[in-house]
Amino acid sequence: MALSISAAVLLGIIVAVLVKGGYVRVGSAVACTLFGFTLAATGLAPVINSGLASVAGLLSSL
Repeated sequence: MALSISAAVLLGIIVAVLVKGGYVRVGSAVACTLFGFTLAATGLAPVINSGLASVAGLLSSL
């Protein structure tokens, strides 16, 4: 659970920096956020979560 919270905070900071820098407009950021929430409700969510967990495990072992 702590991994998903820290990943959400990290991704939120990245989106905020991209919007502030003008690389991504607010409408695009909102569309991507809504797509993420929609994707989380599908059957693909466990695969994405396990992929993120394996990447985090790989990075923590370095």
